[in-house]
Amino acid sequence: MADLPLARHLLRAKDLADARYFEPLAVSDLAAAAGLSPAYFSRAFHKTFGESPHQYLLTRRLERAAALLRTTDRPVTEICFAVGLASLGSFTTSFRRVFGTTPLAYRAAHPPAESMIRIPRCMAMAYGRPANRTFREVGAIGRS
Repeated sequence: MADLPLARHLLRAKDLADARYFEPLAVSDLAAAAGLSPAYFSRAFHKTFGESPHQYLLTRRLERAAALLRTTDRPVTEICFAVGLASLGSFTTSFRRVFGTTPLAYRAAHPPAESMIRIPRCMAMAYGRPANRTFREVGAIGRS
C-alpha cells in the first residue's frame, strides 16, 4: 500500500461493488479488495466518497433495480433478488426512500417506449433493422 495512494485502494473496492452488486457483499469483502482493515476502510471510504460502503452498495443495487423496472416486465420480487437484496419489504422501503415511490408505481410511471409507438409493431421492427447487411444475406438468396 505504500506505493499507491489510498484513493486507488478505495477505487478497487468501489469497482468490486459496481461489478458484483448482485452478490452478498459485506464491508469486510470490500475492505479485503482494498487491502485495508474493515474499520479503517469504512472510515476512509466515507471520507473519500461521502457515503458509507454499505450505502454505496445499496444505491448501486437500487439504481439497477430501477433500470430493470423500466426495461423489463420481470416481477418486482424477482428484481429484488436479482440485484442482491434479500427482503422485498426492505427493498420497497429503500426504493421509496430513494425514488419517492414504490417499485410498482415507478414502473407504471415509466412505461416501455414500445407502448408509445403509434404504428404497427411489424413496421417499427422493419424500420429498426440495419440497412447494412453484413452477413451476405442479399447475395446468398439467389445462390444454392
